[in-house]
Amino acid sequence: MTTVRRTFLKNSAAAAVAAVLPSLSFAQTPAASRREFAPQSSPWRTFEVTTRVDIIKPIGATQVWLPVPSVNSDYQQSQESSFFSNGTARMTQDGTQGVKMVMVEFAADQAKPFVELTSRVQTQNRVTDWARKTVPAESADTLHYYTRPTALIPTDGIVRKTALAATQGAKTDVQKAQMLYDWIVVNTYREPTVRGCGEGDIKTMLETGNLGGKCADLNALFVGLCRSVGVPARDVYGIRLVPSEFGYKELSGNPASLKGAQHCRSEAYLSGYGWVAMDPADVAKVMRLETTDWIKNITNPLVAPVNKALFGGWEGNWMAFNTAHDVVLPKSKGEALGFFMYPTAENVEGRFDSYAPDDFKYQITAKEIKA
Repeated sequence: MTTVRRTFLKNSAAAAVAAVLPSLSFAQTPAASRREFAPQSSPWRTFEVTTRVDIIKPIGATQVWLPVPSVNSDYQQSQESSFFSNGTARMTQDGTQGVKMVMVEFAADQAKPFVELTSRVQTQNRVTDWARKTVPAESADTLHYYTRPTALIPTDGIVRKTALAATQGAKTDVQKAQMLYDWIVVNTYREPTVRGCGEGDIKTMLETGNLGGKCADLNALFVGLCRSVGVPARDVYGIRLVPSEFGYKELSGNPASLKGAQHCRSEAYLSGYGWVAMDPADVAKVMRLETTDWIKNITNPLVAPVNKALFGGWEGNWMAFNTAHDVVLPKSKGEALGFFMYPTAENVEGRFDSYAPDDFKYQITAKEIKA
């Protein structure tokens, strides 16, 4: 992936944030803005999610890859997927990380190439009971795998130096995760001008002091910091499906049109609790975009419940595709993807811009299936 980083003041991270995040008085927030955000254990919800891709101006032979939900866990059950196309389509995997996808090959003379994928999933809210440590230990090999560096998430150098400073005094993995989550919330911010979900190039973020980004930047930074101090962690790449039951517009999806609804979350493995939900990037999103004013105080009554709940939980109005990094697409001539949660295509001129769905011409919709 070509790195195109936003330039910023090359100060220390703290100085950069202090410059752009002056504190906001709690009294400035009207009482009417107070809102609940407290996902609780809930029944399973069933969704059908459909992705339609049309190649408007085909140039030579074209290939398309669509991510298929492949996560099965205590918060999601990935069920059947079906697809149809006027190209040669098949269900496949990346070969190393078990990332499921539909791959389609269109001949150079294929008129109006298209593919449509429909996947059914069940999702539910996540919440951690911090009073109980009941989860059996994960295998040592799995935990080691989720402390490894990736192309965009190194675990040495400035990443480890930053994490060690942020976790000074921490005795347990829970304390480390909490301190790193808090560090992300305080020291980073949502930057709306970043394209798509961002790139997740955490070394460049730290070296430049540019700590503004979107979910694939901020949650990747959390994951990298965790991994660098021995806490297994992973990004979870997916898409918001429906509105938040708590009324937060920025934590919602519009099921009639999910273009731009892709969202990366994260998890940390904590002894006795298993894989625990984390989403500091969504705290930053609420602070920056939930109101017309940029909220710059985490004690703000709109922000505080989100900040508390997203350390250990998240709302089940979202579907996960995979937890993979450095994804090699079968038969692709392009470089590996840092992550795979967008439709991707290539032709003889190269890879399409997945962040431009109107040019690329894809549409994603969701429908909740009521019992």
